[in-house]
Amino acid sequence: MNDKASVRNVFSVRNFRLVFFGALVSEIGSVLYSFAVSFLILDLTGNNAFLQGLYLALGSVVLLLVTPIGGILSDRYNKSRIMAVCDGLSGIVIILATLGMYLFADAKVQLIFLFAVGILNNLLAGLFTPASGSLLPLIVEEEQFQQANAYNSARSSLQSILGVILAGILYAAIPVKPLFLIVGSCYLISGISETFIHYDHKASGGKLTLKLALGDMKDGFHYVTSQKSLLVLMAAIMFVNFFINPINSNFLPVFIRSDLAGAPEYLLESILTPELWSSIISMLMAVSMLLASLILSSKTPPEKCGRYVARCLAVIAATMIIFTISYWLFASGNISINAILIILCLFALILGYAISNINIPLNTALMKIVDHDMLGKVVSITRVISMGLIPIASLMAGAILQYYSPTALLIVCSLGFTATALFVLLNPETGNI
Repeated sequence: MNDKASVRNVFSVRNFRLVFFGALVSEIGSVLYSFAVSFLILDLTGNNAFLQGLYLALGSVVLLLVTPIGGILSDRYNKSRIMAVCDGLSGIVIILATLGMYLFADAKVQLIFLFAVGILNNLLAGLFTPASGSLLPLIVEEEQFQQANAYNSARSSLQSILGVILAGILYAAIPVKPLFLIVGSCYLISGISETFIHYDHKASGGKLTLKLALGDMKDGFHYVTSQKSLLVLMAAIMFVNFFINPINSNFLPVFIRSDLAGAPEYLLESILTPELWSSIISMLMAVSMLLASLILSSKTPPEKCGRYVARCLAVIAATMIIFTISYWLFASGNISINAILIILCLFALILGYAISNINIPLNTALMKIVDHDMLGKVVSITRVISMGLIPIASLMAGAILQYYSPTALLIVCSLGFTATALFVLLNPETGNI
């Protein structure tokens, strides 16, 4: 067992600092953009939830298709250069599209720009993510893995806190186009910082051909499919994402626009706009994730984390059921908008804490188990499997919201999540993770 006091702080590693702070800047930009674009699409389409779902689905499909290619490239080429190029191009794409939106005021043309940016940025994210996810074991020591993963999770939470606060303030204070220019600048700054990351990269022999690429992809799938317990967990995570992603991406913007903005009065309306309430809810989830990350950064990782992860999934399932019942009571007029706001805040706190206690142990276990020369491919395959059904989930959620009701969406998500949690809890392979 590692003695926490003897482990060198990961921030003493120059490369980690560059990765950490570069990612912080770009992710704040990502939060600003995601916050603004969801509301902008609803504004441009007259609150058409289906088109918002289609936007999310198209981006997810592109991400899904490109990520395996990103895994192959990240195991063959310099990971930090891949990251720098992708962040730099993301910034350029957003800035150019924003300039186009200045020139063309028509709502349909602006929608085309937004959809194009969503597709291109998800393409670049598919190349970026495997490189970023497989870089950490090459720049820190093994005993620092959980500490580094915990700090990265804390960074994501911190950027969510800062990002949503800034997003709510800036979205209300300035036009959306200057906000998009700020986002593009964040990506450019991050790309520049990533050019200073240096590690001992060993170039792969031979030119990358289609045959070699297909062989690399086959090797990655063979490795993953040979691990039965890993397959079970990734299948579970895929369905977890399927049923939980619509809550943040589809339900929350519609709740803010329809229920909260349409209420005759609501809690703290004199100081908080509906968009700022959206920021508060996201911030509470991020604060909870930050707290869990800081706690885990001081702990030695367990040899097996599967059962612990399964219990966290059960907590999320129970919380979702309670929230669904609460929203149904609100929609039927039995509780007030203020009550559902408070319940939603509590839901966000529990959800954030549980998610960090799932992600950090799993990422640490993955880094220890997988060979470094396979990690890019495994990260990409894991991401593809875990996100495989999100495009369908986005379309499903948009259709349910458009043609049925938010209550119907919450019922579907709660039932699906409960089934997934039971599957993981009762599966004998879970104990081997």
